[in-house]
Amino acid sequence: MLQYLALASILFAIGIFGVLTRRNTIGILMSLELMFNAVNINLVTFNKYIGPDNLTGQIFATFVIVVAAAEAVVGLAIVLLLYRNWRGIEVDRINLMKW
Repeated sequence: MLQYLALASILFAIGIFGVLTRRNTIGILMSLELMFNAVNINLVTFNKYIGPDNLTGQIFATFVIVVAAAEAVVGLAIVLLLYRNWRGIEVDRINLMKW
């Protein structure tokens, strides 16, 4: 169990580092996906060791995967719009979209 939790914490730390240091929108989205995968590993691991008879962890992991897919679709649509309008996808230029 400790190996899975260590792997998940390393993945989550890499994801946080990527979100905080990237200026590219696609890099930030990829870092968010790493963080979601770390959460999925934790959900399945805790389900296996705490309540192996039910599938609660797997169901929640599936829900997280569906939410991550929806987030990727919306995020990539926003990235395409940004690139079409401003010919760049740097996060510093997103504040131009404010009212």
